[in-house]
Amino acid sequence: MAKLHYLIGMAALALAGCQGQDGGDAGGAARDQIRAVGSSTVYPFTTAVAEQFPRKFPSFKAPIVESTGTGAGLKQFCAGVGAQFPDIANASRRIKKSELDDCVKNGVSELVEIQIGIDGIALGESKAGAEMALTEEDIYKALAANPYGKPNTAKTWKDVNPALPAIAIKVFGPPPTSGTRDAFAELILEKGCDANAEMKALKTTDKERHQAVCTKIREDGAYVESGENDNLIVQKLVANPDALGVFGYSFLEENLDKVRGVKLQGVAPTYDTIASYEYPGARPLFIYVKSAHLKAIPGLKEFVAEYAGAWDPDSGYLKRRGLIAAPADVRAKNLDIATKLTPMDPATVN
Repeated sequence: MAKLHYLIGMAALALAGCQGQDGGDAGGAARDQIRAVGSSTVYPFTTAVAEQFPRKFPSFKAPIVESTGTGAGLKQFCAGVGAQFPDIANASRRIKKSELDDCVKNGVSELVEIQIGIDGIALGESKAGAEMALTEEDIYKALAANPYGKPNTAKTWKDVNPALPAIAIKVFGPPPTSGTRDAFAELILEKGCDANAEMKALKTTDKERHQAVCTKIREDGAYVESGENDNLIVQKLVANPDALGVFGYSFLEENLDKVRGVKLQGVAPTYDTIASYEYPGARPLFIYVKSAHLKAIPGLKEFVAEYAGAWDPDSGYLKRRGLIAAPADVRAKNLDIATKLTPMDPATVN
């Protein structure tokens, strides 16, 4: 489907250029369709807004939304200004400084950063599975390439923790280009690693070494990269009842007839535990909008306004798609950003 969207999108780009950073024309008529790329986790939410958009604004075409993964999407988004480059990047983590630097280097000097809501890095298993309950340290010991600096030899979950079943470690999850993978490393693997005092100290003395030891995932088959399609991971769990999967909470919620969430630190991934950040894998979700395209791309301002209305937990429709509403103060702040289209402060990115 993403490939089809891409082909349709390329066909729509029959134009010369886009506007400059000041909002003026920079080389001819603009593309007449909004184009968004990025996170597979944010994809269903942006797609839902894209489906509603032409119904509310019939003078504009339906936006093109591609699921590329956060990293790949931001790379395309930051490649330049003009109609051949996307207008919106969906991201299941915040933009990195290195990515923002690429944006600036390529003339994309102003971005509007909008948090659309919250999601959770859910661990799931088939309903026919063993009903696992894990700690961050269990997951780290099972999946790290070199837990605590030594090669990983664990074959079963019992090897990791004697209280766990003697089931072979097999986890389906996203590839390195995915924001979900980045968030999984930061929110779960790194915390499991830092449960060890020596590793926690290493973060201060040798940050690069700490990053490698704590977040590099083993490549011997225990962790199986399953592309950017979270629904495919759900299908694999159904076919492999002893395996676990890593994906965004919305995909768990949509498939509760087939899979269930795995408790992490004793907390199950639910709407309420993620909304309150009680669940350790809770994370914010974002869209990034290119300021330079706001006047050149028909409907882009209106699309952002439609998105901002859709995330409201009472009157919006994204809750039905599995989006967890951010706290009221965060929603208010981001509604203001979406309304005024205020560029982000690059100094806040580290």
